[in-house]
Amino acid sequence: MQLPNKLYSYKNSTLALLPIVLDELQDGPMPVIELFDRVRMSLKDATDFISVMDCLYALRAIDINDDEEVFLCLLK
Repeated sequence: MQLPNKLYSYKNSTLALLPIVLDELQDGPMPVIELFDRVRMSLKDATDFISVMDCLYALRAIDINDDEEVFLCLLK
């Protein structure tokens, strides 16, 4: 995970990608591969997606069900 510091600006950090992924999940659960396809253009590589998913899961903002769909856990 790349956090903002002297080497990485906020724009180039993992934190900047969190809202992009969360916005895609606003309409409801979706399969992991579909979510990746939707945010692919915002990522430098696939490891960025894994870092974002790890971060959101650790923050308990997302979870994944038995059907391999990612869904929001945040209260509105």
